[in-house]
Amino acid sequence: MGSDVRRAPLRFALIGAGWMGALHARVLSQHPSSALAVVVDPDEGAGRALAEAHDATWAPDLDVEIDAAVVASPTETHVAWAERLLAAGVPTLVEKPVSTCLEETRAVVAMAERHDVPVMCGLLERFNPVVATALEIVDAPVHVSVVRHSPYVERIRTGVALDLLIHDVDLALRIAGRRPDGIMAHVACVHPKSEPGAEDVAEVTLSYDEGLLVSLSASRLSQRKVRSLWIAELDRMVEVDMLRHDITVYRHVGNAMIGDDGRGYRQQTIMDIPVVANVREPLAVQLDRFVALARGELDAAAERATIVPPHEVVAEALRIAAAGRQGS
Repeated sequence: MGSDVRRAPLRFALIGAGWMGALHARVLSQHPSSALAVVVDPDEGAGRALAEAHDATWAPDLDVEIDAAVVASPTETHVAWAERLLAAGVPTLVEKPVSTCLEETRAVVAMAERHDVPVMCGLLERFNPVVATALEIVDAPVHVSVVRHSPYVERIRTGVALDLLIHDVDLALRIAGRRPDGIMAHVACVHPKSEPGAEDVAEVTLSYDEGLLVSLSASRLSQRKVRSLWIAELDRMVEVDMLRHDITVYRHVGNAMIGDDGRGYRQQTIMDIPVVANVREPLAVQLDRFVALARGELDAAAERATIVPPHEVVAEALRIAAAGRQGS
């Protein structure tokens, strides 16, 4: 692209006018480097309403020239849209998961490589400022625990592993720097409104030969939303609330019994509360990176390399969980 084009906002197509699409529409229309040109959705009512709210046009199908696209349509449509856009040379951000089928996810990434077109997956927790701050603080983690629980939402058709757990698998891969050496997994399929075989709870443990243990808990049966991360080192613990963007570092000093009869307990702990810098909405930070990728300012190959691994680990965890149920 020429310098003038690089300075101009990228014209975006947004595929999907649902809940996640509405969030993307707001960020795309507000970001200085993007312009929401068209909202594509077969539902004219939803699509036109979202487009008009952000001074864009609605279309039942994509028939205009654009610079980039965000695919936020139902998961089962991700692959078809991604392949169509990549074949046309359009840089594409696909909401997670790319597909519920691992081979299809691999095929999309391979297609992006063949066509040399930037592709990105919406693994949004990568851009949570409090998570970034925690990862900057941590030096030598030995135990990581993540709880990601939500109330039940009928619109989500995929199981909880590819809806929620994938974020924390991705986080674990970033902390460890590689895939785990061992995986243990258990799932529960209990909600009567879920699709047959779609898990509602997933408990996964990732182990590394050097000693790191990662415990992941994902559920869509909670009565409240929880997004908690604990990273333990030998001499401190980093506690993160990913919803409130709050981080606390604990160092244990000592403990003693209270009173001669030992009926109480006193603990001495030093608490540090770091400042979380650059507190911006993760969707906006994600869009910063995607625009830079679309403009050729970042390494598209390096970004592609981050997409398949979390999908692979989730697929392996589900395979292990299924084998465990069959063997019980």
